[in-house]
Amino acid sequence: MSAETVQTAGVAVTPRVNLMPPEIAEAARFRRLQMVMAGAVVVAVVIVAFLYMNAKSGVSSAQNQVDAASQQHTALQTKLNGLSTVEQTYSEVSAKQALLTQAMGQEVRWSYLLNDLSLRLPSNVWLTGLEATESAAGSTSAVTTLPGTNSTSAPIGTVAFSGVGLKHDDVATLLDSLAKERGLEQPVFSNSTENTIGSRNVVVYSVSSPLDSKALSLRYTQKAGS
Repeated sequence: MSAETVQTAGVAVTPRVNLMPPEIAEAARFRRLQMVMAGAVVVAVVIVAFLYMNAKSGVSSAQNQVDAASQQHTALQTKLNGLSTVEQTYSEVSAKQALLTQAMGQEVRWSYLLNDLSLRLPSNVWLTGLEATESAAGSTSAVTTLPGTNSTSAPIGTVAFSGVGLKHDDVATLLDSLAKERGLEQPVFSNSTENTIGSRNVVVYSVSSPLDSKALSLRYTQKAGS
């Protein structure tokens, strides 16, 4: 087949003639389409792989956080279980403290009281006997009115002294000293008479005093706010 030169509007145009069979051209276009599709598939696979790895990383991080939280919860639960014994101990101590307060809350430390009395005795007065009694804990039946006052109180006990002095003035001094003793409510004479010991004139006396709550030691009583 030959090609002819055609003059068109003064321009020489050489016509092109495609001698390739249309089947070959169609096959070439199909191959190009396959390559484009294959490229698209590769890109899609890369994108899916990236998304998968990103999601896997996120899941792994979340799992690590869950594991850490679980370990922390286990540690805190262990500490809490250990503290339960402390709470039980405090409860037992509180119960025993209540029992101790109930049993010893009305304690009078007689050794302290007697020591104070020995320091308050005037030089010319001696004790020959002392008798102390305590009221039952919580008893309110023994209510007395103090001499010379309008107030009433419930004594927790009574202390009675007996002894000798050289003069009535010495015995009066003893009474003043006892009135200053903490826990003794206005001691009074029940007897004060002159007598003799050998050739010496003396005064034989007896003094009694109610014992008020100030005589309590309170060492077994739980303080407010503690």
